[in-house]
Amino acid sequence: MVPNQRKWDPMLDRIKDLPPGLAGVRASGRVTSEDYERVMRPLLDDARREGQHLRFLYELTPDLEGFSIGAAWDEARLGMRYLRLFDGCAVVGDVEWIRDSTRLFSAFMPCPVRTFGTSEKGEATAWLESLPHHVGVKFHILPDASVLVVDVASALRAEDFDALSAAVDHWLETHGELRGIVVHAHEFPGWDNAAGFVHHLRFVRDHHRMIGKVALAAGGTMAGLVPRLAKHFVAATVKHFDFDAVDAAIAWARD
Repeated sequence: MVPNQRKWDPMLDRIKDLPPGLAGVRASGRVTSEDYERVMRPLLDDARREGQHLRFLYELTPDLEGFSIGAAWDEARLGMRYLRLFDGCAVVGDVEWIRDSTRLFSAFMPCPVRTFGTSEKGEATAWLESLPHHVGVKFHILPDASVLVVDVASALRAEDFDALSAAVDHWLETHGELRGIVVHAHEFPGWDNAAGFVHHLRFVRDHHRMIGKVALAAGGTMAGLVPRLAKHFVAATVKHFDFDAVDAAIAWARD
């Protein structure tokens, strides 16, 4: 009986009817550790790998009975590990103890968190959609090539390097190596502030020995100078390509 219930009546499942740009899960019955492994971990791992930031809706149905000890532990563990991925979180439901605890801990969260009643799901999604968009570098890992491609259009921020670190660290944990990084930019935009510069140095310090090649598909005078300067500071081989030669840069970083 239990296996059939777990197969056909999941206690935690993705919400599929949310507006574009939002993600969420719905909890019902008694949520277990297996539910988090099946639903939450893939959702969060996909977001981290693709450099996506989440506007997240957590819906608690009226028939929610609670969480097993393992589920509570997984929720806390995953939450701490993936906090940097969230641009905002809306908790929808009338379970009073969860609403109260959410209000208590929201003050310590790095993103805005709000609670809504069961009948206020529309208001919750509207609030999530109204949040400022996360503006920073865009990046993705090409699985077949084991190459990280980073598109840079604005001044670099500390948050950008936090997201890059999370994606690279996860890839290294699961695949063992990253063959290369390709940085694609019309020209080097500099750093948004001193924190951005410090986090850039930290990212290079923590990862340059684990990445074989770095390709700069970029314009501007600075891009041409970087390979000559970088050989004195990093273990990776660095090479400059023209901005329009990003495909050649990826092929070089892959091989």
